[in-house]
Amino acid sequence: MIRQPSDVPRGRALAEAAARVIPGGVNSATRYIGEPYAFASASGAYLTDLDGNDYLDYHAAFGAILLGHNVESVNRAIRDAVGGLDLSGLGVTELEVALAERICSIIPSAESMIATVSGSEATAQAIRLARAATGRRKIIKFQGGFHGWHDPVARNVISTPELAYGLDPLSAGILPEALEATLIAEFNDLGSVKALLGEHDGEVAGIILEPIPHNVGALLPTDEFVQGLRELCTATGTVLIFDEVITGFRHALGGYQQLCGVTPDLTTFGKGMANGYPVGGLAGRRDLMEHFNGRGGDVLLAGTFNGNPLGCVAALATLDHLAEHPDFYTRTRDFGDQLRAGLTRVVGDLGLPAHAAGFGGVFNLYFTPERPTGYRELLDNDHQAYVDFHRAMINRGVLMLPLSLKRNHVSGAHTQADIDQTLEAAESALTELAKSR
Repeated sequence: MIRQPSDVPRGRALAEAAARVIPGGVNSATRYIGEPYAFASASGAYLTDLDGNDYLDYHAAFGAILLGHNVESVNRAIRDAVGGLDLSGLGVTELEVALAERICSIIPSAESMIATVSGSEATAQAIRLARAATGRRKIIKFQGGFHGWHDPVARNVISTPELAYGLDPLSAGILPEALEATLIAEFNDLGSVKALLGEHDGEVAGIILEPIPHNVGALLPTDEFVQGLRELCTATGTVLIFDEVITGFRHALGGYQQLCGVTPDLTTFGKGMANGYPVGGLAGRRDLMEHFNGRGGDVLLAGTFNGNPLGCVAALATLDHLAEHPDFYTRTRDFGDQLRAGLTRVVGDLGLPAHAAGFGGVFNLYFTPERPTGYRELLDNDHQAYVDFHRAMINRGVLMLPLSLKRNHVSGAHTQADIDQTLEAAESALTELAKSR
C-alpha cells in the first residue's frame, strides 16, 4: 500500500522546532529529506518514525548500521561498560590496546593503528601523514570520491557535467590553495593517474581512493586499476591510501583490500565498525604511523575523545560478532545478488534505461544509458529519476535515501521476506515511474 502523509504530523512539528535552534534543522546537511522528518526507535532492519510508521531500512545511517539496529551483543557490551571507566584523558586503556591489536590482526595493511571519532578525522590524519612522510604537497583523489568534510578533499564529488574534473568545491570558506593542491583523476582510468603524476613529478604525496566509490553508488574497480595504482605508488614513492570507511568490515572482515589482494600503505575506517557508535581509525605501515609518536614524531595526534571506552567497546563487540558469524558475508552478498538481479529483471521488462549495480550487500540502481565504470558515465545519470525511485520506495515503506547516487545497504538483520517485500515494492515503484516518463 502506498503511504500517505501522516494524519498526526509529530515529525513535522519536531522538524519545525529543530529549524528554530539548529541551522536547517539537521546536524548534517544531507539528513533533511522531508517526510519522514524524525525517528523515534529502531530494531533489526526497521526504523519507526515519530508518527509510528515503520520503514524497512536500507539507508542504515549512511552505512554505519552493519549488523542491524540494536543488536543485543553490541548493546550488552555497552551496558556492561557503563559504570566502569568513562574517560580518563591520560595514558591508555586496555580497550584501546585490544582494539588496535584486533585491527592489526585482521586488516592486511595494518601494522599500527590510531583511533579517531569519525571517518573524516581518519582521512584528514591520513592526508597530513602522507604529506609529512614524503615532504610533498599535492594529493590525488578521484572524481566522485568523498573522503570527509575537511578542506583538502571537499571537492569534486557529485559534480555536474560543467564542473566535473574542474574546480568544484563542496563548501564556501575553503582557501583556494587547499583546493588547488588536490588533483582530480578518473576512477578506473590508470592513464589519468599517470598523466597527473607525470605533470606533477615529485610533488604528489598520496593517492586516496574509495576502492569501491560507494559515495556515487557502486563503481567496481578493475583488478588492473587497483594493481596499477599500487605499482605506480611504489615506483614514485607516493603513499597509497585506501579509504575503507564504507567498504571496511562491510564486504570482508579485512576490508576490500583482503578481497582484491592489494595492500595500501594506509587504511582509514569507521562507519559500520561499531554498528552505529562513533569511532573510526587509521592504520598502516609502522614506519609511517610512527610519525604520530608523541615522543619524537612530527605529526600531531590529538583528540580528547580518541579511543573513548564506549566506542572501543562497541567496535570490539561488532568485530567479535562478525568473526563469530562468517555467514554474515555470504547472507548479505546473497541478498545483494537477489536485489540486483530482481531490479535488473524489472527495468528490463519495463524498458527503462537503468542498471542495477553494487557489491556484496550494497546495491543501487543507476538511471544511465550505459553501465557505469567511471564517473564519465555518471554524467548521463537521470538524477530526478534516481530521486523519484527512492521517494516512491519510501512511500511504500522501504527507506532509501532520496538523494541521487546514494547507495543502499543490506544489514545482518534483513531476512528473505524483507528482500521479497523490497522487490515487490520496487516493481510497483518502477512501473509507476515508467508510466510517468
